[in-house]
Amino acid sequence: MKRCAWAEVDDLYRAYHDEEWGVPVFEDRKLFEFLVLESFQAGLSWHTILRKRENFRLAFDDFNYRKISQYTNSDIDRLLHDSGIIRNRLKILAAINNAQRFEEIQQEFNSFSAYIWNFIDGHPIINYPENAQQVPASTPLSDVVAKDFKKRGFKFLGSTTVYAYLQAMGLVNDHVINCHCKTEL
Repeated sequence: MKRCAWAEVDDLYRAYHDEEWGVPVFEDRKLFEFLVLESFQAGLSWHTILRKRENFRLAFDDFNYRKISQYTNSDIDRLLHDSGIIRNRLKILAAINNAQRFEEIQQEFNSFSAYIWNFIDGHPIINYPENAQQVPASTPLSDVVAKDFKKRGFKFLGSTTVYAYLQAMGLVNDHVINCHCKTEL
């Protein structure tokens, strides 16, 4: 079975690639989960984040943005002592802040999904890279989304991180042309 080359690292990557990466997501909790994970990934490998994903799920109340938006100093201390996650104070504070911003967007657009999918008129962008080298780290679209995030007060979500988010959530399909997922999606 042909896959994008990056997915051949191990079973964890293969499963993520085959079952999640590039599959359009419309459910707000899942969209928030990946905002958190992508923001924690900044400066680290995605593999590190995937290995710790279940620990993040436990530490961050199953990515319940309503709970996270209300976290207190005791929650921050708890997270800073949780060896199962990335213990970076700025990223933890960003996750709390981003949960609050996420809720503001929900109030404005009725859902975060409606907001994020509006950037591409509700239809995934399908690219046809022949290899990983043809997949950009950021695009004009990710620049626009990152700029809007920043204007709304989001943290740790620059253009490169946003592009990875758009790919992960299926707003952009960057599976290489000979990947089995390209035709399935």
